[in-house]
Amino acid sequence: MRRRYIGRKIMKNLSLSRKDKKNLIRIVVALALFLAILITDKIIVLGGVFAGSAAWVFPFCLYLVVYLIIGYDILWRAARNIAHGQVFDENFLMCVATLGAFALAIYRGVTGQDIEGFDEACAVLLFYQVGEWFQSYATGKSRKSISALMDIRPDYANLVCADGTTEKVDPSEVKIGDTILINPGEKVPLDGVIVRGQSTLDTKALTGESLPRDVDAGGEVISGCVNLTSQLEVKVRKQFYDSTVSKILELVENASSQKSKAENFITKFAKYYTPIVCAAALLLAVIPGIITGQWSTWIYRALSFLVVSCPCALVISIPLSFFAGIGAASRYGILIKGSNYLEKFSKANTFVFDKTGTLTRGNFAVAKIAPKDKSEEILRLAAIAEKDSNHPIARSIVARCGKQTEGGYTLTNVAGEGIIAEKGGDKILCGNEKLMAANGIEYSTPEGVGTVVYVAKNGTYMGAILIADEIKPETKQVIGELNNMDCKTIMLTGDNEKIAASVAKEIGVTGYKASLLPQNKVEEVEKLLAQKSKNDVLCFVGDGINDAPVLMRSDIGIAMGGAGSDAAIEASDIVLMKDDLKGIPLAKRIAKKTMAIVMENIIFSIAVKVAILILSAFGIANMWIAVFGDVGVAVLAILNAMRVNSKYSDR
Repeated sequence: MRRRYIGRKIMKNLSLSRKDKKNLIRIVVALALFLAILITDKIIVLGGVFAGSAAWVFPFCLYLVVYLIIGYDILWRAARNIAHGQVFDENFLMCVATLGAFALAIYRGVTGQDIEGFDEACAVLLFYQVGEWFQSYATGKSRKSISALMDIRPDYANLVCADGTTEKVDPSEVKIGDTILINPGEKVPLDGVIVRGQSTLDTKALTGESLPRDVDAGGEVISGCVNLTSQLEVKVRKQFYDSTVSKILELVENASSQKSKAENFITKFAKYYTPIVCAAALLLAVIPGIITGQWSTWIYRALSFLVVSCPCALVISIPLSFFAGIGAASRYGILIKGSNYLEKFSKANTFVFDKTGTLTRGNFAVAKIAPKDKSEEILRLAAIAEKDSNHPIARSIVARCGKQTEGGYTLTNVAGEGIIAEKGGDKILCGNEKLMAANGIEYSTPEGVGTVVYVAKNGTYMGAILIADEIKPETKQVIGELNNMDCKTIMLTGDNEKIAASVAKEIGVTGYKASLLPQNKVEEVEKLLAQKSKNDVLCFVGDGINDAPVLMRSDIGIAMGGAGSDAAIEASDIVLMKDDLKGIPLAKRIAKKTMAIVMENIIFSIAVKVAILILSAFGIANMWIAVFGDVGVAVLAILNAMRVNSKYSDR
């Protein structure tokens, strides 16, 4: 009972799929049976049970049981592929080599020679299945990070009908403007705005962020989140095929179709390599056999040659390395749309950033208060004047004041100048320098970069408030990291020269361009692309719909997935789901590590295979060494590929 419990615990800790568990049990059973037969054979000599030409029968029957247990699926795949015209693959090589070894052992038994080959044939398939299992396990481990995203797909939506009742429907049936109910524990099926209720959302599957997010009426919810605490009534603003969850799922599902140069090389390599080595093995068996007459010796060498020639290590480990890299990035809320982008991103050395919404928060906030007397007084007066305005600057002042302002004021909007608030004998002026000049009020401009709001009361200047876009807290760190990686960092913005210069200096970019329209940004990127060398890679990072043309034109487009527009996300190659710029240097570290492991596996696999192929041809390496040259190298390459999925720090 204790052993059974430990076995179940190990299985659970390994997080094995049902298929992996089944195959692992099959491997263990076959291995135990194989070792029992092998040890018995060495002690008793099973070939001596029957005399003469029938000596091979008994060991053949025993080893055949092991062979079929461990290799029935390989035989089936080889037969099926041959029937479909796909002859030269690893299944074909394994079958030819192992069945040939069985045939050679029978021939030796019939002719009175030592029976060799049954154990080696079983060992080849056994270790090949071990390699396949490691591949499956590694793929599953890499897929975990991505499969969490696949779990965000909603099964249904609670549609509110005209009579007030609710009906469970497919999310694709819900229209824009419909109202849905989201109960605690349910996935948010569609993007929308909360009409009624307040709750807490789990956004981990989308952003990788473990901290839940509080929402209430008027706030937006995006599909794929999980409602945790209270019921929400949501008005749908996007159909299912346009929703966040659909976009993400599409990105994930299409990621594997975009292959890297290394993967394409391996595919072409295997296509020509396999028929060549099959022909070489045939020549190795026939020509020396004709010359020497030692057919069994040279057939054995040819079979060993076939086993070691199987390109499993390359064909399996290279795509697995890229898949692991994409999976590792997904775990941190970074969606890479294909291994070709991962490969290219590892060489990225120029990063061009949009400013507003990317390097900065994209919302105005009070940066400085320069009162003539009391700061609270000037904020209160400005809030009185701006309380009914929807202008971003006005909202930032009211938010900063945070107090209930006095009512009863008559508000007059002076176009291009500001607002005049009047009540009784009091008159508050809140606006730009034009408003002050028009009313004959002397004012002083505070130091700093941003929009200045001047405040006066009853003809007396009270002070000024500086409003500026907030720089994201991680921006300086990210720019510093990229600069330390010897990357160029360039900021493009539509803001004026003064604001751009101030932000550029504060965050530490190596260059900037100001007063740019969307088409001007494309022109600037075109210039940078024309100046870079062939191996350089330029990345553009943006968030808005106006960034979509630049994202598409750059070598690698990086979009902010949470706050970014749909157009930007679709035009990009990499999506930062957490809207966190720290994902950029992190993704670059993952990409560089992935490419380093890919090169390690290519060099190691080819070097070992060439060495053992030569040794096999000269009869120095036997079938057991050939097994290591094939399966052993593949397992080592797979284990090396799994290192991509290790933990990464955000610095």
